[in-house]
Amino acid sequence: MPAFAESVLFGALQLSFWGAVLVCAVAATVLAVRRHSTPDPAVRAPDPVFWDVFMGSAVALPAILIPTLASPWSGVVLAALGAGAGVAAYRGSPQILAWQDRRRQLRQDRPVHTAAQAEHEALLARWSRYELDPASSIDYPAMTDVRLPETSALIRAMREAEQLRAVPHQGYAPAVVRFGLALAAAERAAGIPAELPAVGH
Repeated sequence: MPAFAESVLFGALQLSFWGAVLVCAVAATVLAVRRHSTPDPAVRAPDPVFWDVFMGSAVALPAILIPTLASPWSGVVLAALGAGAGVAAYRGSPQILAWQDRRRQLRQDRPVHTAAQAEHEALLARWSRYELDPASSIDYPAMTDVRLPETSALIRAMREAEQLRAVPHQGYAPAVVRFGLALAAAERAAGIPAELPAVGH
């Protein structure tokens, strides 16, 4: 009896191991094929779908055949498990691929976002002198007069950049650029020299 129980336990562990290998191989292959099913025609490279299927098969087939040599019913169970994993991966692949694309885009946008934040801080410091420095407020009152179209546009651009600042967003960097352009336009309209030194310099 102990030997039989040990054999059953070993068979269950072996089935679990090969089942996990098979599920991972099938799911990864389906996702890779879905991603590469519309390759960029500008890229001159071997068909990636062929290699996705080849590499996936090189893992999935042994995961079915090796346990089948020891127990035929294991092969049936594993084949059904692999088919189920393939269907599940196929149905879930649009959401998974979209999530991967979002993460990739966030990684690509992060340096741009960081640079935009630094520029944003510099623009806010440049703008704050017209509110916080008494001499600048007296010399250039137009910079705080929202009745003027240039100042009103500046305030709108500044608010837009601030709203998009919280998270990495594709619209943040362009909003900071618009903020800078609006600030420069308001300064020109107020008659501020282009090389006006910052407060404290």
